Amino acid sequence: MSEKPTNSSYTVTDFRNLTSPIIDVRSPCEFCQGHLPGAINVPLFSDIERETIGKSYKKESRLKAILNGLKITLPNTSKLLKIIVQTTRLEQGDDRSLRIYCWRGGMRSSAFAWLARTIGIKTYLLKGGYKSYRKWVINQFESDLPIRLIGGKTGTRKTDLLNYINKENIHVINLEGIANHRGSSFGSLGMEEQPTTQQFENLLAESIYNFHKNNAIEIWLEAESSNLGKCRIPSSLYTKMKKAPILEIIKTKNERVENLVNIYSQNSQTELKDAVNRISKRLGPQRTKEAITAIERKEWSKACEAMLDYYDKCYEYELKKTNNINTINLSGLSLKSSVDKIFNENLNPL
Repeated sequence: MSEKPTNSSYTVTDFRNLTSPIIDVRSPCEFCQGHLPGAINVPLFSDIERETIGKSYKKESRLKAILNGLKITLPNTSKLLKIIVQTTRLEQGDDRSLRIYCWRGGMRSSAFAWLARTIGIKTYLLKGGYKSYRKWVINQFESDLPIRLIGGKTGTRKTDLLNYINKENIHVINLEGIANHRGSSFGSLGMEEQPTTQQFENLLAESIYNFHKNNAIEIWLEAESSNLGKCRIPSSLYTKMKKAPILEIIKTKNERVENLVNIYSQNSQTELKDAVNRISKRLGPQRTKEAITAIERKEWSKACEAMLDYYDKCYEYELKKTNNINTINLSGLSLKSSVDKIFNENLNPL
């Protein structure tokens, strides 16, 4: 089949607005570091092969690097074509098109696009490649953002409250959900593997873009430290968060303990004890021993109580740095009643 005309490269905004499947042809290591959300990795080269070709480009010539690349890709042509067919679902008669990108929008994406077009697939290339997408990501955090924070001591169900909000003019960003981490020593328990910080930024930028796209008037986030496990909140966004007003949630200690037991008691004793030991220096020997003993005896409430004093003091220390605070007591209320009460309050305007 003859090759179709080469499609033009698209800017990040136009590329993202298309609906075709996205193919990332970079090496597995590049992809794992960060990629467009939803992209499928179809690497033209392995990590080692990419490194070898890069060295030949620098030490020998561009032509030598191209020839080395062809030696690797040509034997894999049949395999690549099968992936293209499967991804575009030709047998189902769907729209036969692909969005394709590499690091700079150069030879790798162009080569893959040429191969796709030989079997009648329309191709859309990302102008500037993944590098241009990363610039777009960073720019999302630079814009003015009307942020309101939900605060409160450990166990006040702040994340549950945010996830329950369903108002068109309020855009909720679940930082802990994106990072797969609750922000404490226990934060990774029961969660999926964390993304890299770069991928965390990508996902976060997409959510901020949706805020603008949906014409919401406020962004609601949970008050967090700058790090959620290994994921770091971008500094420009975190600076805005530190200046944002806080709605502090109040719950009784018994409710908080019950909430924490429901979350963490499902984890293994080994995982729980490891988490306690990670903060043993800050807990002190007595509270560490009390927590470990309670975990071994499966006395979950006692284990939580042994650590709450420490976490409460940390929260109170951070709260002193903020002046713009509204406090609301949601003790004894369901999620629905809590959300209703929040929106019946006269919150300080942003």
